[in-house]
Amino acid sequence: MRIFTCTPFAFGGGPDFFARDSGLLCRGLQAVGVESRAVMPGTRMPEDEDDLIRTEYGDLESAEWWRSMRLDAVVLYSWGRPRYRKVAGAIHEAGIFLILNQDNGGLISPLAGFTGWVAEQRNLTGGGSAFMARVIKGLSYGLLLTDPLRARHLKQGDVIACVSPKAAEHYRRLCELYGGKALENRVRVLPHAVEPLFQYDGRPKNHQVACVGRWNDEIQKRPRLLMEIASMSLDADDSIRWVIVGDATAEMHAWHASLPVHHRCRVDLPGRVGRKDLAELMCESMVFYSPSAYESFGIAAAEALCAGCSVVATRSVSMSAFEWFVSGNSGRLAATDSVDDHLSALTEELSSWYNGSRDATQISRTWCMRLHARQVAESVKQMVDSG
Repeated sequence: MRIFTCTPFAFGGGPDFFARDSGLLCRGLQAVGVESRAVMPGTRMPEDEDDLIRTEYGDLESAEWWRSMRLDAVVLYSWGRPRYRKVAGAIHEAGIFLILNQDNGGLISPLAGFTGWVAEQRNLTGGGSAFMARVIKGLSYGLLLTDPLRARHLKQGDVIACVSPKAAEHYRRLCELYGGKALENRVRVLPHAVEPLFQYDGRPKNHQVACVGRWNDEIQKRPRLLMEIASMSLDADDSIRWVIVGDATAEMHAWHASLPVHHRCRVDLPGRVGRKDLAELMCESMVFYSPSAYESFGIAAAEALCAGCSVVATRSVSMSAFEWFVSGNSGRLAATDSVDDHLSALTEELSSWYNGSRDATQISRTWCMRLHARQVAESVKQMVDSG
């Protein structure tokens, strides 16, 4: 069986690419005996790995080119965007089974659920004039042009693959409007894959909270909320430590320097860390805390779960995968997006660890079976086999 993955955007093709998303799924397919390579447009780069195919973008829109690959299936990471509909159309025209990966929470149109969509626009922009502009655009240009073109894109797929159950729920509503029950029935859950090195190794868990983020993105990652919650947590719990991975902002460094000595020594800002070190951090931590306002999936949280870490985040339409992540005694969500409720959720989750209500081995086993690259690849094979 030959199943390729494709991203119609010229990312780098080095080890980082093959550690997540379409690159990691390619590796997962190889691990389960499928002949697989990743496809991207652009000129070959020095760091590109051998199992990456670079080609002209025009080839991706050519049914003849795809037909020449002699494939059984393609997993296309095109986000359902209208601009990539010709790529989906070419693969479909070539007679290749097409799985369309949808890397989002599902609220991509007012038609997917108006109230949730409006709330999502606010979360994406932080409010204000940018929020109003997005709403106006979505209700005019979006409904008149974007939605019809997106519908044409999605209709090319044999499977419309969503990264979480809640996202799939939104897509089923949208696809029924786009193409009736026939299109709605093509929606499936296919989460992003997690590297196998993220697996709990049995070591004792420290009284420790781990965070990972691009902290210069203040609207999405909300470092100020993180600092406030961490400070309050340090006040409330003399045993807790915090490790905050990622390039810290100047404000975060100033906050860290201003902490009392007995708090500062329990907060680590290591910057970026390697994948192996990150996996070890997750294995030794009890809780992964996400202060994010929105996440399309939340790969760092998924990696933490596979390493036996439970998850705490906000309850939000823009964090739809996290409803799934906290299911089955693997975390909890703040009742609202207030500081008090974030702190309450974190405090209660740590208490669950302290009183023995959390089991790192069980959390890891559950989520490795759902998210490890081999398991996600097996799901792809089953989709193709079932036709």
